[in-house]
Amino acid sequence: MKVRELSVPGAFEFVPAVFPDDRGLFVAPYSSAAFVEAVGHPLHVAQANTSVSRRGVVRGVHFADVPPGQAKYVYCPRGALLDVIVDIRVGSPTFGRWDAVRLDDAEYRAVYLAEGLGHAFVATEDATTMAYLCSTGYNPATEHTVDPLDPALGLPWPSDLPLVLSDRDRAAPRLADALAAALLPEYAACQARYTELRSAAP
Repeated sequence: MKVRELSVPGAFEFVPAVFPDDRGLFVAPYSSAAFVEAVGHPLHVAQANTSVSRRGVVRGVHFADVPPGQAKYVYCPRGALLDVIVDIRVGSPTFGRWDAVRLDDAEYRAVYLAEGLGHAFVATEDATTMAYLCSTGYNPATEHTVDPLDPALGLPWPSDLPLVLSDRDRAAPRLADALAAALLPEYAACQARYTELRSAAP
């Protein structure tokens, strides 16, 4: 498993070895040992989610209140997508920065994003499946979204795709409005949460 931290601190890309043969292939998109070595604590999985999207569907930018926040480990077992991580932590030195990774069913790359980071993706093929492990369960009262088409963010959505958004995501506030409304996670609270997780690690 190859691992690198992305340009948004707290986000990592994991590249597993893929073993093809005449029957198909075998791959392990998640390795606890590689994860702990990179992140500094185990991944607590409270919920596993799957979404299926047609080409051009955008989901996000989603995030949860911190504490506790919701960390995610995501990969694409079918199709292809562009996964985007946005630093929306107020007070972060990289506030507003984003990074993007192609996830697909050829290389089975995975992305981890820590609590407090924003997450979005666009499906670039029909019937694209995203699987993601979440550190906390679904709690609509603490989950929010930022407009993925906010020009101030300038997210790298492909220009050749007709983008399809949910009503919720289309009506989401822009980053500046979410900041003014005090909806965004505080960087200090996120750092405290990361320290708590590392301190509790066996």
